[in-house]
Amino acid sequence: MATAYHNLSDYDFNSVPNAEDMKFGIVVSEWNYNITGALLQGALATLKKHGVKDENILVKTVPGSFELTFGANQLIEYTEVDAVIALGCVVRGDTPHFDYVCMGATQGISQLNASGDVPVIYGLITTNTMEQAEERAGGKLGNKGDESAICAIKMVDFAWSLQK
Repeated sequence: MATAYHNLSDYDFNSVPNAEDMKFGIVVSEWNYNITGALLQGALATLKKHGVKDENILVKTVPGSFELTFGANQLIEYTEVDAVIALGCVVRGDTPHFDYVCMGATQGISQLNASGDVPVIYGLITTNTMEQAEERAGGKLGNKGDESAICAIKMVDFAWSLQK
């Protein structure tokens, strides 16, 4: 469903599993940090609202959105997280760079999900304008960081339900 018809921060609180025993890694892009910082704050607030302890959240930064895949892979490889949330923002410019960065990050995150045991949540905003990004980072359309945190909690719960 298009974001225009759905606020990214709207969800049924009671539909979210208890997350107090879950551990999360968050890898966030420094590029467009005015946006990604807001996404990070949304994700952190939502995780904590659902019981995640501060010591069970590890935040690491990477230079740009293309590097999110490497950052997520390193968190999976060298920490004991139950899920990784990848947060980034790419705004279309005058060159094809936008397409390559978006495609690379999307394929990389998809590959990690297809080949791994730890869910990697796609929290990458890809917009035509900075205004559209702002609307999705705590503006009138909510916060993609909130949505990504809820998705991470639900995916950990999903994975755990299959391991029992």
